[in-house]
Amino acid sequence: MPLEIPVEMPLKVKVLGLPAEQGRWLLVLLGMSVLLCLGSVYTWSVFRTPLEAELKISATESLLPYTVALVFYAALMPVAGFYIPRLGPRTIAAVGGVIVGLGYIFSSFATNIVAMTLTYGVIAGTGVGITYGVPMAVVAQWFPDKKGLAVGITIIGFGLSPLITAPIASHLMSAYSLRVALRILGMAFGLLIPAIALTLKRPPQSWHPSQDLSRPAKMASAHTYPQHLLTSRSFYGLWICYGLGTLIGLSAIGISSPVGEEMIKIEPQLAASSVSLFALFNGIARPLFGWLSDRFKPHYVAIATYMLILIACVLMANAQAGQVTTYLLAFCLFWFCLGGWLAIAPTTTLRFF
Repeated sequence: MPLEIPVEMPLKVKVLGLPAEQGRWLLVLLGMSVLLCLGSVYTWSVFRTPLEAELKISATESLLPYTVALVFYAALMPVAGFYIPRLGPRTIAAVGGVIVGLGYIFSSFATNIVAMTLTYGVIAGTGVGITYGVPMAVVAQWFPDKKGLAVGITIIGFGLSPLITAPIASHLMSAYSLRVALRILGMAFGLLIPAIALTLKRPPQSWHPSQDLSRPAKMASAHTYPQHLLTSRSFYGLWICYGLGTLIGLSAIGISSPVGEEMIKIEPQLAASSVSLFALFNGIARPLFGWLSDRFKPHYVAIATYMLILIACVLMANAQAGQVTTYLLAFCLFWFCLGGWLAIAPTTTLRFF
């Protein structure tokens, strides 16, 4: 009697009550929602003018909480990444969400720029850094067949956040005050993010999409991954490229409205509204560059973003008062390339490591 070779069958795993291959897309939407809350850090330019008037501080001082938030956001990401597989995504996301909420709430009671920097910059920035990597880590494990696209769609939430949170914050400030707006946002984030965190889970180790049965073996034979991250030239090369790719974009985000008002001489309302347009380009870039990173070599995609950044820099270097189109085009490119790198970097990291 001939021997029968067993055929590997995919595990019948369910996600939120649906078969895993359909339910995993719900995790993308939930992860996007978490990042939508976290991306409110990008709306700081909306808070700056009221803050300057209330605390009687300069434009440079009003940028300090945002700058410190970015520093702590960046510094906590690798720390949180180390603990995600050890403590689980639910715990990390819930803790980070509570810290984000507390940061906003405490900021509503700050009476000087130092206190605002500690509450918004240090506390809220820490919470963002702790939580940010969780949705991407979870989604990447559920999508071994299309990591770049899935991660890119997930982080749309972070890029599009100002499109939603900036008008909400402006409305709350108009209806109430700066402090009440911060308090309401803090309570919303502190409740919503931990609630979503309860739905985030990793797939079983032996699970993979049914159409991707042969992929683990192919991947194992096609790639040799570095054993030690800090001794890998690919790590340092990617880190430097990511720093270059995001430096200008992150800087531009914090000054988008002030540059429009002070340099191009546009109305404050138009300057604030332009942030939503920039956020749209930032969001579109994420799935686009995630998709491109799945299909082309990383250095080709990186060079494309650098060329676009160079074009934007040339446009702004020659911009004058009244040239609204030039201003909008340049800052759309800045935000677009920043969104691109926030998809390129995690996708390339997953490919290399």
